[in-house]
Amino acid sequence: MASGGNSNQETAPIPYRPYRQKKVLTAHTRAVSCVKFSNNGEHFASASLDKTLIVWSTETLSKVSQLDGHSDGVSDLAWSSDSTYVCSASDDRTLRIWVARDGECVKTLRGHTNFVFCVNFNPQSNLIVSGSFDETIRVWDVQTGKSVHVIRAHSMPVTSVNFNRDGSLIVSTSHDGSCKIWDAASGTCLKTLIDDKLPAVSFAKFSPNGKFILVATLDNNLRLWNYSTGKSIKSYAGHKNSVYCIAATLSVTSGKYIVCGSEDHCVWLWDLQGMNPLQQLEGHTDTVISVSCHSKKNMIVSAGLHNDRTVRVWVQD
Repeated sequence: MASGGNSNQETAPIPYRPYRQKKVLTAHTRAVSCVKFSNNGEHFASASLDKTLIVWSTETLSKVSQLDGHSDGVSDLAWSSDSTYVCSASDDRTLRIWVARDGECVKTLRGHTNFVFCVNFNPQSNLIVSGSFDETIRVWDVQTGKSVHVIRAHSMPVTSVNFNRDGSLIVSTSHDGSCKIWDAASGTCLKTLIDDKLPAVSFAKFSPNGKFILVATLDNNLRLWNYSTGKSIKSYAGHKNSVYCIAATLSVTSGKYIVCGSEDHCVWLWDLQGMNPLQQLEGHTDTVISVSCHSKKNMIVSAGLHNDRTVRVWVQD
């Protein structure tokens, strides 16, 4: 009987199970700017304006290593595909590549002329893309630490840069109100998805299948765009986001959810298809600037700004 199941049951959506706060991590002494799980899910790393990054164990929720070396605050971090390396982007105008487990800095990438605000590896992890307040995007060769492309991409600070799933495309956003798609190999602009001047576009990333782009704008809106048609197809609202560049993501471990921080100090979760809010996770005491979802477990980590300074771990019962 167990394997019988009628077709209605098989297609029924998974009922939503609420998340609860499991742990509050308080090691950073200033605003936590970013938190991200490694691709294998064994660790997560947090970056802070206190100039450090901390690598944590997902299993024990204890500190594994601390990455010291930047001379100014760290705004963003990215994991290599094999979960060995972390790349950090700093207000000291450099990026650093670290061995995550022991905290050794193996390369310092120099070339940006202003704060480096955002960073990501390509899926092959032979290239890194970074965006800066100098209004450029740089594509770096991981082996040599040298710039492959310097793209004069925007007319105001670059707020996010992300590769698609095969590494052929880069999406970038900026305070200039635009969201652009670039050919990773040549550095040429293939498409301008948004060019509105206002509001600022604060974040974008490709969906796992590469067909959609999740875009945040500083008018309290989060939208899912169809890349090929260039049209907005879904919108997620209710959270507060008009000041900070807050990173959003997709959770796919139990149901499909959009997850995003908010200036109301909550983590917001929406149903991907229905667009309805499912839960607001309360606990942070300042803007939640960054969220990350575990690739297999029903676990979320979130990062809070100046008055909070914590990383919080959330789980489903």
